[in-house]
Amino acid sequence: MASRAAARGPRHQQGTTEHEGFLRYAGFRWLKLSLVLSATALLTYLFIDIRPRPNGGSWYGYTLGTIGLLLILWLTMLGIRKRAMTSGRWSLKAWTSAHVYLGLSLIVIATLHTGFQLGWNVHTLAYALMMVVILSGIWGVSAYATIPSALSNNRQSMTEGQMLESIRAVDRQLHDAAQPLDAQLSRVVLGSLEQDPFGGGLWVRLTGHDRRCATQRAYRTVRKISADQSDGRDPAIKRVDELLDRKQAALGQMRRHLRLKALLELWLYIHVPVTFILIAALTAHVVSVFFYW
Repeated sequence: MASRAAARGPRHQQGTTEHEGFLRYAGFRWLKLSLVLSATALLTYLFIDIRPRPNGGSWYGYTLGTIGLLLILWLTMLGIRKRAMTSGRWSLKAWTSAHVYLGLSLIVIATLHTGFQLGWNVHTLAYALMMVVILSGIWGVSAYATIPSALSNNRQSMTEGQMLESIRAVDRQLHDAAQPLDAQLSRVVLGSLEQDPFGGGLWVRLTGHDRRCATQRAYRTVRKISADQSDGRDPAIKRVDELLDRKQAALGQMRRHLRLKALLELWLYIHVPVTFILIAALTAHVVSVFFYW
């Protein structure tokens, strides 16, 4: 029994490690290291005997500035690291965990580096850009922690292609069902068939709502006519009404899917470009410091 338990032990631990998220990696190892680094910087700032208080131009400021610069340059290497899928101490999961927590420690390190002396200059610009990068990264971590499960629940075991095909299938039925309608109503219904589920622009993608939705317009029109029929519903209109209801549900599912995908990816369109701008601002910051030293 003992030998079996011993044999299962490593496999069980390996399975647990494989399912461990990057935030909890190795028992929050990088969170602990980041807290130690931040606490050390803060305590040193509070108790160091420098008058006036340490700022970016003091030896302490230069030390924190160098640490912060090296951290930023190392953190930008995550994009390159993603190209190599390996396990072990510096697996992608370990690297990502370090990226998140060491990135957060920059809030303390860079703020103390400034000595709380901010102004309208390239130095403050670099600090502000760094904060934008960090905040967008927090947004990204939150997105990856919550959105994938929402995506899975919304898909209901369907792929994006299958969701699109369900809309197209209803469209084909609507095309046939609209033929018995009068010319004006038929044009309204058939107009909804030309609607692109992926269209509408960025705002529609992010909100999941399209005020100019042709399907919604056709649905409201058919519903109004149906409600005005006091002597019973026309079978043709009833059929179109049912199909438009189904299409709205399918469109809603697709739009939620596209919205969640957009929210999952949007932060990168801020995080990555601003990171490159930050590197340029840091270069100007360092050059100006040594030029006027």
